[in-house]
Amino acid sequence: MFMASSICRTLVSNIVLHPITRLNPSSFGRIKCQPVRSMSSELSQRIFQLRFNPLTGNSEWVVIEESEEENSPKALLSSTSYLDMLNDSPRNRAFCKAIEKTVIKPCHVLDIGSGTGLLSMMAARAMDSSDAKHYTGSKGILSACESYLPMVKLMRKVLRINNMEKKIRIFHKRSDELKVGHDLASRANILVSEILDSELLGEGLIPTLQQAHDELLMENPQTVPSRATIYGQLVESTFLWKLHDLYNNEAKALDNVHLVPAELERILRVKPQQYAMHCDAIAEEIRLLSDPFKVFEFDFSKRPESHGQTELHIKATSDGRVHAIVSWWVLQLDYEGTIFYSTAPRWINLPFNCEDLQTQSHNWCDHWKQCVWFIPGIGILVSKDEQVDFQAVHNDISISYNLKHGDSKLEQGYPDFHTRGCQLILSPERIAIYGDREWRYDMLRAVMNALQKKVSPLCVVADDSVFLTILLANLSPSSNIISVFPGLQEKGAQYLQAVADANGFSINRVNVLGKRPTCLTTDDTDQKKVDLLIGEPFYYGNEGKLPWENLRFWKERTMLDKVLSKDVLIMPCKGILKGCAMSLPDLWRSRRALEIIEGFDHSVVNTTLGACGDLPVSQGPSLPYFIWQCGEIKELSEAFTIMEFDFSKPISLSFGKTKVGFTEAGICHGFVLWIDWILDVDHSIVLSTGPKHRYWKQGVKLLSKPVAVGNHGSSGIGDCSFTEIEASFNPSDGELIIRHDFL
Repeated sequence: MFMASSICRTLVSNIVLHPITRLNPSSFGRIKCQPVRSMSSELSQRIFQLRFNPLTGNSEWVVIEESEEENSPKALLSSTSYLDMLNDSPRNRAFCKAIEKTVIKPCHVLDIGSGTGLLSMMAARAMDSSDAKHYTGSKGILSACESYLPMVKLMRKVLRINNMEKKIRIFHKRSDELKVGHDLASRANILVSEILDSELLGEGLIPTLQQAHDELLMENPQTVPSRATIYGQLVESTFLWKLHDLYNNEAKALDNVHLVPAELERILRVKPQQYAMHCDAIAEEIRLLSDPFKVFEFDFSKRPESHGQTELHIKATSDGRVHAIVSWWVLQLDYEGTIFYSTAPRWINLPFNCEDLQTQSHNWCDHWKQCVWFIPGIGILVSKDEQVDFQAVHNDISISYNLKHGDSKLEQGYPDFHTRGCQLILSPERIAIYGDREWRYDMLRAVMNALQKKVSPLCVVADDSVFLTILLANLSPSSNIISVFPGLQEKGAQYLQAVADANGFSINRVNVLGKRPTCLTTDDTDQKKVDLLIGEPFYYGNEGKLPWENLRFWKERTMLDKVLSKDVLIMPCKGILKGCAMSLPDLWRSRRALEIIEGFDHSVVNTTLGACGDLPVSQGPSLPYFIWQCGEIKELSEAFTIMEFDFSKPISLSFGKTKVGFTEAGICHGFVLWIDWILDVDHSIVLSTGPKHRYWKQGVKLLSKPVAVGNHGSSGIGDCSFTEIEASFNPSDGELIIRHDFL
C-alpha cells in the first residue's frame, strides 16, 4: 500500500489550467507526486500530479479535483498495485484474523495508509462484535489516514456502500500531519497498517512507525502486524550474474566495444540495492548455497531504530559461486504468533503447522515478491562447510548486504576513484542486454551495413544509447556523431569522455546535444544534413514501460525531418507490433473484478482500478509485465503481426487488423503484445522484445472474462478456434487501443 507519510500532497484552490488531454493509463506506473507550493481549503481540495507523455518525454501537471467523478482517478489508479493487493486472499484473511483477535473492546484504532479502508472496516466490525459490546460506557474511535486524494475519494465510496461512513473518520493527510488534540481526540491504542513493500522498508515503514510512536500512539500499543522478520539465502545463478556483471560478460563480445574498460569496472553498473523479483520463475536456474538465515527482526509495537546492523557467519551447504542473496520476509500479524504471512519462495520448507503459510506458497501475487541483492563481479567461490562472513545494514528505507570471504571484503555503493562523476547507473535488464553477445552482434551487423555507403557521415544517436555511440565511433573514424542523450544528458557526456581512450576514438568527434532532439537545428550540425539516424531505441528513466512507448523514436524522427538528408538511413527502419494469445491464470486472478473481500463489498472500485470484468476490453488498461515472471503461463497461438510502423515516413495514426488461429487448447486470459525492431531495409536483422526474451517487459491486455479455446484444426464443440484482433495507435498521446472478437 502506498505510504501515507511519504506521498506528497498538494492542496490548491482557485487554480485555472488549460484542459487536459486524455490520460494514458500506462504512463503513471507507480504513483509519484512532486512537492510544489501548497494551500488548502475546506470547501475545495485539489492535487497536482505529474503525467509523463511517453512520445515526447515531457511531463505535464494533472489536476485532480476532490469533487470530480471517476475520469481522472481511473487513469491514475488502474496501473497501481492496489487491485493486485486486494485480490490477495491469504493477505486479506491474515489481516482479518489478526484484527479480530486484537480489537476485542471499544478503543481508538488508527489506520495509516488506509487505501480502500479495508483494514479500518475490519476493525470497525470487530469493535461492533458481541464481545466488544460487553464493554458498556465506552465508545470506539476509528481514524483512517490516507494522503493520496484519488484513493481518499475511492475509500469514501467503499465506506458508503458498506454503511461504514459514520463509523470511520477519514483524514486526507500524511500521518506526520496528524495532530492529537486537533485531528485526533486522543492517542490511539491500536495501529493497523500495511506500509510494506517487497524489501519491507522501502515505503517508509521505519519513519512512519517512529512518528506514530512519538506523536500518535499510546505507550505500549498493539499493532497489526505485530512484527516482521527478514530472511536471506546465498545462491548461485548465471542468469542473476548476467543482470549485473557487464565487465566480465562483455569480454565475450566480438565488437571491440568496451562499455566497461579495464580499471573502470564500476563506471557502468547497477545500483547497489534490493531488486524485487519473482524468484520462483527461475528456481530451476538457482543453486542454493546456504540454508536460510535470519537478517533482521522488527517489532512494530516498539519504536524502531533508524539504523541497524547484523553480522553472521554463514556456512556454505554446497560448493559453488555466490552470485546473489535472495531475501524475503515473514509477517507475524498477531502478538501471540499464530497468524503469519510470508513472501518466501516456494523452495522454502514452511512450518508444517502453518496451514495459511502453505496456502500462501501457492498464491501468486505481484505486489510483494522476493528481493535479490547482487554480489559484485563474478561472485564469491565457496566450498561446502566453508564459513562466509555476512553483514547487513539498514537505514530508514533500505537494507544492504556485504559478504567477506577470506581477506577480501566486497564493498558496494561507492564508485572507484577513477569513475567519480562519470558513473552511469542502469537497470539490471539493461546491463544484461549490453552484455548479451547475440544482441551486440546484431547491432554490429546493422551498423556496419548502414555505414557501407556513407562517406564521412553525420550520425545522430537519437536516444540514450552509449553503446551505439561508441560502436559508431569505432566503426567509422571519419564520421561525426551527435548523441542526443535526452535522459543521460551531462552524465552521458562525462561517461563517454572517460571511456574514449579505451575504445580508441577521439571525444572531439562526438558531441552530446544536451537538449531534446526536437531542438536540433542545422546550427548544431554545421549546416550539414543528417545521414544516419539511429537508436536502439532506449530512453533512460523510461525502462519497464509499455513496449510501444519506445515509438518515441518515431515521434522524434518526425520532429527532426528538416535536418535529415534526402537519402537518410534510419535504424531501426520499422517497428512491428506483435502479439500472442496466452493463458495467464495467475496474472488474470490478480487483476480480476472485486466483489466481497472478507465480508466487505468492493465492487465500486473495479472501474477505477481497471479490473477485468467491469470494463470493455478496449477501455481496460494495458499493463507492462515480465511475462516470464507472471506465474503459470502458456502460449495458445503463434506470434502474429498486428500492425507495422514505418520510420521512413512521419509518425501517423496507425491501424491494424488480423485473424489468428489458436494452436493450443486452453483457457485464454488475454493477449501479450510487444514490438520487433527491424534494423535493416532487407528485414534480415530483427531484434525481438517478445516473451522469449527475458530482459524486456511486454504489454498485457487481459480479457474481461477467460475464454475456452481450441486448436483451429481440431477444436472441441463450443471452443473458439479463431480470434480477430484490431488495433489503433494514436500519435498524439501514444495510446494503443486493442479490440478483439472470438470466432
